[in-house]
Amino acid sequence: MKKKLILCALLVAVIAAFASPVMAWDAAKQKALGQDKNKMTWYLLDYGKDENGVPFAISRKYYTNTTIKNETIELLMSKFGISPEVAGSLYFTEYGYEYNKEGNQFALTYLRHYDMLGNEIHGTEYGTDENPKTFAGIPAGSTPAKGAAYALGKSATTTKSTAKSSSASSVPTKKVKAKKK
Repeated sequence: MKKKLILCALLVAVIAAFASPVMAWDAAKQKALGQDKNKMTWYLLDYGKDENGVPFAISRKYYTNTTIKNETIELLMSKFGISPEVAGSLYFTEYGYEYNKEGNQFALTYLRHYDMLGNEIHGTEYGTDENPKTFAGIPAGSTPAKGAAYALGKSATTTKSTAKSSSASSVPTKKVKAKKK
């Protein structure tokens, strides 16, 4: 009986390991950015330079404002034909940013919407013929500006509204699962 129990526990552990996300974020890099003017809660998940030396940042927005969440759900249903059940499960959105070397312009590299369990609802990749990457100026105090400061190794205090509690332990670590195709 003990052997069966141990075997069952081991099997559950293996299944859990395979079901875990492909992409895990380094907890030491995560930063709580606080709320924006729309009362949406933001976190910086990763930042730095990629293998080609291009500065990047990845941020996550949690839908703490129901009005904005409902507008986004409506957009997902009307523009992308996503069912009300799936779109209604929206919990957070992730943004990938790429910066020029000076850090005064950025482009969106991807935008992905997820449910509470980390399952992708819809995503858009930029840098393709269909969705070209477009660089623009970075508004002061914005999430892309905060990401640029970290990506370029500048002091985070140069961005005006860095959250008081930016310890990695306060950042929710939702697991993200790649969308099955």
